[in-house]
Amino acid sequence: MLSEALTAAAAAGGTAVVRSAGTDAWPGLRQRVARWFGRGDEARERAELERLDRTARALEAAAASGQSERIRDRQEAVWQDRFETLLEGLPAEQRDAAADELRALVKEHAAPPEPAGQTPASVFRGPTACHTTCRTTNSG
Repeated sequence: MLSEALTAAAAAGGTAVVRSAGTDAWPGLRQRVARWFGRGDEARERAELERLDRTARALEAAAASGQSERIRDRQEAVWQDRFETLLEGLPAEQRDAAADELRALVKEHAAPPEPAGQTPASVFRGPTACHTTCRTTNSG
């Protein structure tokens, strides 16, 4: 199981992939993420480039079909899981360095956050506090 810091790095990576797809930041992030996953293996790097391209196409198609939030959430979770899996598979002495590299590439290449209220990351998906207005408007 990964530490909280490593899980946070993986989550940031997943968010960066999804937010950057289709933006000016995408080419740089795409290349660096593929290189990070490839870890010196060119064939693996090419496979990751193809996987990243499929993600970008899925996000583009979702936006056109009106399902972007659901697909964005799914893709973000998929990429977070991929980052976590790679980190878990590394020898313990390499994990922190790989996480630092991931944090650096996210910071350097990720698309800037969208203004508040315009990004799926700002959508609250948990329970909310409900006061007397909820009982009066939702009682039935």
